[in-house]
Amino acid sequence: MQNRTGFIFDESYLWHDTGSGALSLPAGGWLEADVYAENPDTKRRIKSLIDRSGYSKELDRITPSVVTQEDLKETHSADYIEKIKEMSDTPRGGMAGEEAIVGPGSYEIACLSAGGGIAAVDKVMSGEVDNAYALTRPPGHHAEEDKGMGFCLFNNVAIAARYARKTYGLNRVMILDWDVHHGNGTEQSFYDDPNILFVSIHQELNYPPKSGQVDKTGKGEGEGYNINIPLPAGTGDEGYIHTLENVVAPLVDQFQPELILISAGQDASIFDPLGRMMVTADGYKRMAIFMKKLAEKHCQGRLIALHEGGYSAPYVPFCTLRIIEALKGKDSKVEEEPFQYIVKEMPTELNTHQQSAVSNVIEEHSGRWSFHNTMQ
Repeated sequence: MQNRTGFIFDESYLWHDTGSGALSLPAGGWLEADVYAENPDTKRRIKSLIDRSGYSKELDRITPSVVTQEDLKETHSADYIEKIKEMSDTPRGGMAGEEAIVGPGSYEIACLSAGGGIAAVDKVMSGEVDNAYALTRPPGHHAEEDKGMGFCLFNNVAIAARYARKTYGLNRVMILDWDVHHGNGTEQSFYDDPNILFVSIHQELNYPPKSGQVDKTGKGEGEGYNINIPLPAGTGDEGYIHTLENVVAPLVDQFQPELILISAGQDASIFDPLGRMMVTADGYKRMAIFMKKLAEKHCQGRLIALHEGGYSAPYVPFCTLRIIEALKGKDSKVEEEPFQYIVKEMPTELNTHQQSAVSNVIEEHSGRWSFHNTMQ
């Protein structure tokens, strides 16, 4: 069955200027200027592929709104918001935190990026679309209450989740983060909140350093509602599907969310320079189909994917297109991506050490959640 799938994009997302990145690291002046890892190219190429393939006609275009100060302050401190604005208003910009570059005008663009998630929530909750993909920039899942990190200024998914709860009276929202890097900012936002189930599937020991450990399970009333799933480097399609089947599905069945949000970072792909995972474009499609079915089972199909990372300019567009195809329930005319001849020879099967990593997560959370019905 085909769905009404919303698509959020704005040209200004590509105007967030991160420069060369040469001044962002304490390298003593020895770092030669280069194309910065978080640059507009991957997002531009995603949009171009969607348009060039004619798939744009299959999607319901949603215009992003600008996030309000009230909604920003639900997640970020007033001092931090003002800091971003002040740096954005200068010709040189500045640094909001570790690897979080603010260029001239970045404040307004980041507000529109956060507003993209809010616009998606409004359209999905009103029933105007069944699900949505927000191709926003800058990304957000590393941004904490009072500092930016890892290319992120404002935490788009956290802002959207709080907006959904406040505006539509939702009691249970789930956030699945499949970016290759741990969603530390989102974790901080909801670490003591039992109304938000946060699940992060990420490469172990990647970024941020010393973040995303299995035993970080929440605190207070939020104990048990923070689920970190660090997978070993080299995990591919079957390892991710195994994780969804054996950890995510039983969590969703018991939590019964009223809305599912995905921090959709396609940097666990087989070609990504900032990860060491082996997920293919078809693997991302399978993951999206899996989550779509869970959303249809529990929350009337209410599913929103917000773009996070993904730094392989040639490959990320195909990964993202496959996700959007899954949301829509209709294939594009891009029947085979051009890297298929390499990808099909790569090992993406499930290995014993990957199964062990998933078993460790199940053991850590077995006191609160039941997993035994789905174990292979």
